[in-house]
Amino acid sequence: MVKILTVCGNGIGSSLMCAMKIEEICQEEGINASVSSCDFNSVTGKDVDLVVTIKELADQITTIKTAPIRSYTNKKKIKEDVLEAIKGLVK
Repeated sequence: MVKILTVCGNGIGSSLMCAMKIEEICQEEGINASVSSCDFNSVTGKDVDLVVTIKELADQITTIKTAPIRSYTNKKKIKEDVLEAIKGLVK
């Protein structure tokens, strides 16, 4: 199972919506994934395979593999930005 964490500034709105979109994408692609969300300050120490967030925050996360996204809510853009990274973790 791939463990994915979505991150935004406060961890209550944008990252939750993004987590829901990524869950949908993983289900559509047949990828077994656990997707959760949190705020930027809570990322350190999380046991995850991939962090998904906007580029400005991704650049500040250096200890966990990140996949920068262009949008927290646009499913098409999220899929374009993260699907290959997620598939790379499954193989």
